[in-house]
Amino acid sequence: MPAGRAIVRLPAMKPSSALPPRRLGALRRRLLAWYAKHKRDLPWRETGNPYRVFVSEFMLQQTQVATVIPRFELFLDRFPTLEALAAADPEAVAAAWSGLGYYRRARNLHASAAVLVREHAGRIPEDPSLLRELPGVGEYTAAALASLIHGAPRAVVDGNVIRVLTRLVALDRPPGRAATDREIRELAQALLEPAAAGDWNQAVMELGATVCLPRHPACDACPWRRECRARAEGTAESFPRRRPPAPVIEIQRALGVFRRGGRVLLRRRRDTRLLEGTWELPGVDAAPEEDALEPLVEELETMTGGPVRIGAELTRFRHSITRRRIAVAAFEAYAHPAPTARGKDRAWVGPATLENYPVSSMTAKVMRALASGRTSR
Repeated sequence: MPAGRAIVRLPAMKPSSALPPRRLGALRRRLLAWYAKHKRDLPWRETGNPYRVFVSEFMLQQTQVATVIPRFELFLDRFPTLEALAAADPEAVAAAWSGLGYYRRARNLHASAAVLVREHAGRIPEDPSLLRELPGVGEYTAAALASLIHGAPRAVVDGNVIRVLTRLVALDRPPGRAATDREIRELAQALLEPAAAGDWNQAVMELGATVCLPRHPACDACPWRRECRARAEGTAESFPRRRPPAPVIEIQRALGVFRRGGRVLLRRRRDTRLLEGTWELPGVDAAPEEDALEPLVEELETMTGGPVRIGAELTRFRHSITRRRIAVAAFEAYAHPAPTARGKDRAWVGPATLENYPVSSMTAKVMRALASGRTSR
């Protein structure tokens, strides 16, 4: 709270009644004017190309704009049209997705492109109910595609929008519960400027991404500062209200590194819960207090079908995926006879061909350490 500002406690009200109709026009005009002046120059905006919007919406799911920008144009260079993407090999699509994480989105994007070409003549429908039938397209993505491509009057609700709206009306209930989420959706729809739905949705998200920040929001630069109840109370950073955090899971992961002629053996991950279909160094997970080397040897021997010896530790680092905190250690591994590549499940991969394989950021860290020689030895 800024120094010297007294906290003003305003009476609670429902979101549906927090904004009288006479104020909606002013809110809409000010936000759209602010957006026209301050919006970021992003590569999927202002092109009039539905395909670019389509790809960007899949990439932006659970991923920050700064991470998407350098991958977006590279992906479009490789798959310049919806038809090119639909006809592409799934492995090529996954490889081009490397670095963006959540690889299920790449499979859904590819599958959705195929559906659009096969069933919609390569057009992206306006009807959100048809969009919801596409793999990986939920309520948010359907509303985004319908409004950004066709101008359909559908409000989007993502994390940025939730933060802006809960602060605007000082919603004193945490999102994530059905009734609260319904209230937020109703408020977003009530605020929407139907004559400029695409710009409106981008404006609210832009406000959350650049001004109404989670920490230290720039309230004085906000076009809604006069109406914002959280700002009036001096409590903006306490919204949205938070549910108790899920417990952090501590894991150690031991990896085996088989090497041959500058290449290492990778295998395809089959765990449907996380990073399915990516390529990784073979390894095992263990609790922090367990000795992971014995189960690592067992895993590697099961994979190779022969005896395996573990050598020196090559690299060690900390890594996080969602609420998992992982202590990663990679060890030299030896087998006789040497393991072989096997169809689409195992491959010997070197620095020159790594870009052809979708790998997680954890695997990429190990590969970079091995390629640079910066190991623990």
